[in-house]
Amino acid sequence: MIALNQEVPNATLYEYIAEETPGCTIGPNAFKVSDIVTGKKIIVFGLPGAFTPTCSAQHVPSYVEHFDAVKSKGIDEVWCVSVNDAFVMGAWGDNLKVGKKVRMMADGSAEWTKALGLELDLVARGLGVRSQRYAMVIDNGVVKHIAVEGPGKFEVSGAQAVLASI
Repeated sequence: MIALNQEVPNATLYEYIAEETPGCTIGPNAFKVSDIVTGKKIIVFGLPGAFTPTCSAQHVPSYVEHFDAVKSKGIDEVWCVSVNDAFVMGAWGDNLKVGKKVRMMADGSAEWTKALGLELDLVARGLGVRSQRYAMVIDNGVVKHIAVEGPGKFEVSGAQAVLASI
């Protein structure tokens, strides 16, 4: 599993872009993690799945609600990463009204999640391979804080907990 002061692994994450901008077309856009962490301080939180109860009712909303406090700590971006496709992540972000506060990053094949060592095998429950619930602070590609939840818990990876640690 990824640890403090380690460089995050490279992989491709996908983000659904609803408005065309220079370099980004409407629809899913691919981003190499190594390209988009350089020179930035980012909170990344991972969770088991889009539209799931704790993720929708507590985890994502905690970062939307505390966005100004997060920014005041020098954080450049907040990412939500889940093993879902970019279309689902985009629809979920719209449903939760994240706006530009949280980047809804899709790791549909669990490439990055597995490289981090944070996969969660839920095959027996019909959910496939998912992500554990966690939060990291990444500074210029290096992990400066990591908190991984125990099974069924939501105590250390919400915005309030991460804010208290940085």
